[in-house]
Amino acid sequence: MNNKRIFYILTISTAFIVSCDDTRQVTDNPLLNVYDTPNGVPPFDQIKSEHFKPAYEEALGQHRAEVDSIAAITDAPTFENTILALEDAGQLLARVSYVFSNLSSSTTNDTLKALDTELAPKLAAHRDNISLNDELFGRVKAVWDQRDSLGLDGEQLMLLERSYKNFVRNGASLGDADKAVLREINTQLAELTTQFGQHVLAETNAFELVVDNEEALAGLSDGMKAAAAETANAKGHDGKWVFTLSNSSVMPFLQFADNRELRLQIWEAYKNRGANGNDNDNSDILVEIANLRLKKANLLGYPTHAHYVLEEAMAENPTNIKKLLDGLWKPAIAKAKAEAYDIQKEIESAGQNFQAQPYDWRYYSEKIRQQRFSLSEEELKPYFSLAGVRQGAFDVANKLYGLRFKPLEGMPTYHPEVEVYEVSEADGTLVGIFYVDYFPRESKRPGAWMSSFRRQYKENGQRMAPVIVNVCNFTPPVGSLPALLTFDEANTLFHEFGHALHGLLSDVSYRSLSGTSVSRDFVELPSQVMENWAEDPAVLKTYAKHYESGEAIPDSLIAKLESAGTFGQGFATVEYLASAILDFDYHTITSPITVSAQAFEKASMQKAGLIDEIIPRHRSTYFNHIFSGGYSAGYYSYIWAEVLDADAFAAFKETDLYDKTTANAFRQNILEKGGTEKPAELYRKFRGVDPDPVHLMKKRGLD
Repeated sequence: MNNKRIFYILTISTAFIVSCDDTRQVTDNPLLNVYDTPNGVPPFDQIKSEHFKPAYEEALGQHRAEVDSIAAITDAPTFENTILALEDAGQLLARVSYVFSNLSSSTTNDTLKALDTELAPKLAAHRDNISLNDELFGRVKAVWDQRDSLGLDGEQLMLLERSYKNFVRNGASLGDADKAVLREINTQLAELTTQFGQHVLAETNAFELVVDNEEALAGLSDGMKAAAAETANAKGHDGKWVFTLSNSSVMPFLQFADNRELRLQIWEAYKNRGANGNDNDNSDILVEIANLRLKKANLLGYPTHAHYVLEEAMAENPTNIKKLLDGLWKPAIAKAKAEAYDIQKEIESAGQNFQAQPYDWRYYSEKIRQQRFSLSEEELKPYFSLAGVRQGAFDVANKLYGLRFKPLEGMPTYHPEVEVYEVSEADGTLVGIFYVDYFPRESKRPGAWMSSFRRQYKENGQRMAPVIVNVCNFTPPVGSLPALLTFDEANTLFHEFGHALHGLLSDVSYRSLSGTSVSRDFVELPSQVMENWAEDPAVLKTYAKHYESGEAIPDSLIAKLESAGTFGQGFATVEYLASAILDFDYHTITSPITVSAQAFEKASMQKAGLIDEIIPRHRSTYFNHIFSGGYSAGYYSYIWAEVLDADAFAAFKETDLYDKTTANAFRQNILEKGGTEKPAELYRKFRGVDPDPVHLMKKRGLD
């Protein structure tokens, strides 16, 4: 897979905090008031870090009172007085949580970090107080038991099913003693997963590779050196060059720097994040997380955490995941070994006699790519300005769905670099508000993701527009140069924009079913399918334009890109699959882990047959996706969804890239439907048949 998936992270709020409603009080805390802003966006210019704690205290109290009142109703349980009442409860808590969760990920500070740590166990206890409320579950179960006689429509039935299963899967059917154990597990997990993520951010920010000799930067472009000089100045190292563990810094360094010793230094820092024996060490934490998840799964009646998670996924069970991963691993590792052989030959042809190491791979792979295809990343970057790529994504959405994107000036934002767009239909009807936040900073966690400040829903039959945000860590502008993206970063922009479309175009009644409220292995379809347009030669000609001359990318460069299309896919696929297998191994344990995280990872990779020249894309101690980001037993989702996206794009290629019939079918059956139907059913409604894996194998050159 491409590098844009390395740190991809996607926030999906849990159902108990997704319902919003206006609170009419007026206070000096902007989080507690109705947002008096254009389109009801958060008043970021008024919100201060100290506002969150009292806002949470008030919001939690309100939600408790609402839930207690539903549980205390003496009338017979109905869909309206129980299921809808629960869906509509917690409005203030949702509003506060949306803002806090986004800001603590994209522009955190010591106050927010401390509050995040303090809140984690409190929110876990709050969820448990709802899920383990016997009177409340009794009412939900009563409605569930009579579902066939209620005359509910499909969306209402899905809301009822989700509500009932959420209670059961969160322990509502357990006895009192087991409920007490579950509460303790949930509290511990909330604390540990929060710590894990904060440690990764701290470790990422802690390292600086400071270079004071320009000769040591041989191989790096002038643009890379200028960016490193700006970073050095910002960090108080005037006249020097600084490289960090931000993806936009470390990866180009590993790809182009001639100095092998410096590559080793930054690589060691990168791969040892969270494993340095300091206060930010995650080794023991992640083992405890994995063991607690097993204990919780067993308590709820599942043999492993993976069985628990996958029950609600498109994949259904671990057997199907293992079949997928094993089927891809064999051709991928064979291709990776062939690539490793080529790299070793390249090392030897340069008169060197060392064995290739992981910190050599990107460097020598780039040299081989240049030799075979006369294609250099630096040759491509001038054609991928951030502004041009973003407009390219907007144009694709316009041609597919008729959407228009209008920049909004003067809107409140949480950081000066954030930009805001109004998204509308061709006839001017408001679709939603779209925030974009593209550049790295120390207050932002690594990766790229989409989230919401408000989800789409309907009120009295009227569609309420969502407020969506894309957050990335792209190469920033340097001096007078605009932000110039790598080809992978361009793909990342399209990828996250696909997630944004899933949130923006949602058209359902209930917030807890809207937008990206789908299974993990289905949520990547709308994002990954967009990458196909980013890479298509005809589309490239429309948006990849030289930042100075405005000339479209030449056919000769596109031809090189196509020729090199599957180059390096052995490495990319194996690097990704290694992490997916590691995730799978952590979450299919049937007895507690008694060895160190390092020993567990080593055994997992040896069993898989990973070669020494490659490490997992995410090593255990900085694997945010599974130990902090909600993808536990779900990292396979990207490759699962890639089967879907390759097949879905084939539907367009069979007709036309912008075929209206196909685009409308994708919008109406995938993008607008959220979680109102089962994913497999939605896909069959779009495509007419189940996805064919042959398209993925061809795309990756593994057929």
